[in-house]
Amino acid sequence: MTHLRVVLTGILLSVIVLTAAVAETRQDSDTTGDSDLQGPYVALGDSYTSGPRIPAQSGKPAGCDRSDHNYPALLADQLKLKPGMFRDMSCSGATTADFTSPQSTDDGRNPAQLSALSRRTRLVTVGVGGNDIGFSSMLTRCLTMGTAYKIITRSKDVSVDAPCRERYVKDGTDSTQQRMTALGTEVSDLLKETRQRAPKARIYIIGYPAILPPGDTGCGRTLPLAPGDISYLREREHQLNKILRLQAHTAGATYVDTYTESREHNACSAEDTRWIEPLIPRSPAAPVHPNARGQRAITQIVLRAMSATQ
Repeated sequence: MTHLRVVLTGILLSVIVLTAAVAETRQDSDTTGDSDLQGPYVALGDSYTSGPRIPAQSGKPAGCDRSDHNYPALLADQLKLKPGMFRDMSCSGATTADFTSPQSTDDGRNPAQLSALSRRTRLVTVGVGGNDIGFSSMLTRCLTMGTAYKIITRSKDVSVDAPCRERYVKDGTDSTQQRMTALGTEVSDLLKETRQRAPKARIYIIGYPAILPPGDTGCGRTLPLAPGDISYLREREHQLNKILRLQAHTAGATYVDTYTESREHNACSAEDTRWIEPLIPRSPAAPVHPNARGQRAITQIVLRAMSATQ
């Protein structure tokens, strides 16, 4: 009987050890699967991420213009992240430099965005680059010149149909090209630093949605641009997204294409379908920025990209 009890005890212990091993294996499997999307999640980005003027504006500093209905907040909600598992560091006006240094705003100071990352971080979204190449100021200049162009063409013929492009391109050299080249290096360095601070995180680089319609038909008063400048600006956005895609691939991150699905929902689309508001918004959003519909759409695009990379 004593021998039998020893044998049975040995078998029982073996079963316990085996069960524990199986449970541990399952836990490890979960850790590399769905639980990667249970946080902690850190959102990094500029105004296309933060969602200026979309209700309700929340977070500190107030000058970052973060909405509690931007795509990071909606994403955290869709992933059912627990309290404390989500931090939104995005801020209007942010450049890649503001990821490693504090950013001053009109109302408060945003800490360096990468400061929110840690070895515990499991999910990171990054939306940046537009401000590095000066796309906002470029668009503003082109809109101003486009307005003048439309006034002048009412009274006389004008030989140049792209006055803004003429401003940036001299003797075949585009003055924005240097900024584009520098952006590639800056994003590369940023992703390396992100990976170093959050080595276990899945990193998603969010591309910019389509702002302008296909072709050169324009938008009339919605976005008063000269015909040739529409294609010029669209090409610059294509180049910006191409840089982000390339750097994401090089860094082993995932590039999320929001442009393709948004082409029919640009700033010149009908009010009830567009994702980007025009110069004078009809829905709560900053001019030429995603509205609430656009933020919801981007959320779904990001979710599908996450599902595809599981």
